[in-house]
Amino acid sequence: MSKDLSVKMEQKRVDEVVQEINIREEKLLSKAGGLKESIIDLRKNFWEDVTVNLDEPDDVIETQASLKQQAELLAERERSHGEIGKELKILKRLKESPYFGRIDFTESPGNEKEQIYVGIASLMDHNEEDFLIYDWRAPISSLYYDFSPGEAFYETSFGTITGEITLKRQYIIRQSKIKGMFDTGVTIVDGLLQAALGNNASTTMKSIVATIQKEQNKIIRNEHSKLLVVQGVAGSGKTSAVLQRIAYLLYRFRGSLNSDNLLLFSPNPLFSSYIANVLPELGETNISQTTFLDFLRNGIEKNITIESPFEQMEYMLTCSDGERLTSRKQNMILKSSIDFKFILDDYITSLFSSGIQFRNITFQNRILVSKERISDYFYSLEDIHSIPNRMEYVAKWLLKELRFHQDKEKKKDWVMDHIELLDKEAYLKAYYENQLVDEDDFSLEEDILRAEVIKKQFAPIRKKVKNFAFVHTLASYKKLFEKKQTKDELWKTISELTLENISNRFLTWEDATAYRYFRGKLVGDKENRGVRHLFIDEAQDYTAFQYAYIKEIFPFTRMTLLGDINQAIYTYASRENPLVPDFIEGNHERILLTKSYRSTKQIVEFTKKFAPGGEMIEPFEREGDPPHIMLLEDASKFSGAFMDTINKLQEKKFETIAIICKTLEESNKVYTLLEDKFDIKQINEDTYSFEKGIVVLPVYLAKGIEFDAVIIPDASSDQYYQESDRTLFYTACTRAMHSLTVFSDHNPCIFLQEALN
Repeated sequence: MSKDLSVKMEQKRVDEVVQEINIREEKLLSKAGGLKESIIDLRKNFWEDVTVNLDEPDDVIETQASLKQQAELLAERERSHGEIGKELKILKRLKESPYFGRIDFTESPGNEKEQIYVGIASLMDHNEEDFLIYDWRAPISSLYYDFSPGEAFYETSFGTITGEITLKRQYIIRQSKIKGMFDTGVTIVDGLLQAALGNNASTTMKSIVATIQKEQNKIIRNEHSKLLVVQGVAGSGKTSAVLQRIAYLLYRFRGSLNSDNLLLFSPNPLFSSYIANVLPELGETNISQTTFLDFLRNGIEKNITIESPFEQMEYMLTCSDGERLTSRKQNMILKSSIDFKFILDDYITSLFSSGIQFRNITFQNRILVSKERISDYFYSLEDIHSIPNRMEYVAKWLLKELRFHQDKEKKKDWVMDHIELLDKEAYLKAYYENQLVDEDDFSLEEDILRAEVIKKQFAPIRKKVKNFAFVHTLASYKKLFEKKQTKDELWKTISELTLENISNRFLTWEDATAYRYFRGKLVGDKENRGVRHLFIDEAQDYTAFQYAYIKEIFPFTRMTLLGDINQAIYTYASRENPLVPDFIEGNHERILLTKSYRSTKQIVEFTKKFAPGGEMIEPFEREGDPPHIMLLEDASKFSGAFMDTINKLQEKKFETIAIICKTLEESNKVYTLLEDKFDIKQINEDTYSFEKGIVVLPVYLAKGIEFDAVIIPDASSDQYYQESDRTLFYTACTRAMHSLTVFSDHNPCIFLQEALN
């Protein structure tokens, strides 16, 4: 059959599928319109349709039942309307591009060939008998990603289905028209992937279901591993694959798993925004996303300042005080390790018998319950109970004590002054309560008003007690560094630094996890059993201590860790290579992604020469310009050459141009240089999204994001001068999709020299 005839036949099928989508769309729109009218009518007449009678107890019960029934009916109609809305969005996307792949499969034994078309969602014919399109997550669709024409198989809940693939075809369909069509083998390359990778970078990550590779498909469809570790080189699609994995899990376990059961730790707020569109594109609700910093903050007192990992990085890269920098490195190394957890555990054990610090319970600058009394009561309890359980007993005891003090305070003169400040509702409440007892007893009304004043005044104290604010956790943590007497100079140095920070109510990033862990051991830090799947991006930047804490908080949760040890920029925290934590027992799998798809072949070949593990990186065959290396002998020519480079990149219609600096300090200087000459935006730690155009940012905020063109403004040996800078420089260069320009003076850094040799 000629190619033209084949395309015509395939286009005819696309037209038939689109026609079916239009019919379904019309039916849904009609149904949605009816539901909308029904919802409006229900809301308008809600109370008219409810039987309200409060005269007798039986009538009250009947009224409650009537209210519940009407509310449930309204909620069900609204839910149905929402589902139709979701389905209409999917149909709209299917109409634009119904599918991207086809396989002809003959199941064994037998000779009946089935044509399987793969798209972003399933679609059945009008009789609901045959699939016109199979969802890419369906078991049978795995054939498309995993096999070349020939013998093949796929897994179902009923067992393994074997057979033969006689055709594997890919499509590029835009606006319901076939723009490209070709037959292919197992790897989805050439036309479809080349076209996808050749486009300009987007300000948001896109779905990759049409271009999933076999090794990525292993990540996506893994259902059994307690721990899945993905080591992927820069641009290997590991983050994209894990987002498709989330969509797959939500599809595969739709009856028992929902978006609330999944949690993603992302590296920064900007990245969270960058990936926010992927799941909705696939018809799924976004799962919970947070940074590990925000996760820790939620369990630490609000009046304590916590250093962010980016502030830690900036400090390490810019501190000019050699002695203080050495102390800080030592602090980071110890507190990032499992050894420090053992030190804390020993200290916590000692607190069973003595040492926990408490706060006075005060009211109007008077001590109601002293910290000494609280301590005595706590340590009078049997130590067979855990510390958090004993704190629960203390909280109950304190609430009783507060009730005693409330009764005493209620009779005092100051209360009358506050009665005048009560709102109207309080007076009405007192009046009606008085009417129920004795309408002529005004002293009773006063007593009720006094009680209302006391209740309001003591409410903040009771709340603090319930939140265990009577435990002085920070002072208790501080005692560890005051108490431990040793001749070890290293411990003395770390203790001095820690005590100085605590006196300022400040926790370094390496202290934050340790403190949250310690606080949990005193007042409780509940295991999160609602999260059944945890996904950690940039996993190489987590410390051994952090992983130990995560394991404790999520003891039964399946985890997917994805990262790249070549991009381990938090050098001092990464010595124990926590990307593959050895403390997690049970079923686990490690998948290695070595092919880089983001950058052109020329950029990948350039960066792999100085990558820490460069020998394992494979470039994808996408040609482009080699990196531009600008070695300027005369520093006065830098400004002109720099601006000329930006102008040329803009002329090439690159939509995202990133100037990636080593530090925020350098980023500020570059921004100041260019802000009057270009429409440029600066990205910092508080940036939650970025737009197309020119941006300047430090490298540690660029992780996980890609740009059409990247400029490194200073790759000299003065800027990248130590071995620990290797991963920073590699990370910066590998953000480029199509163009990379590197500036340096006559003395380039060792990494640039390695690339040029």
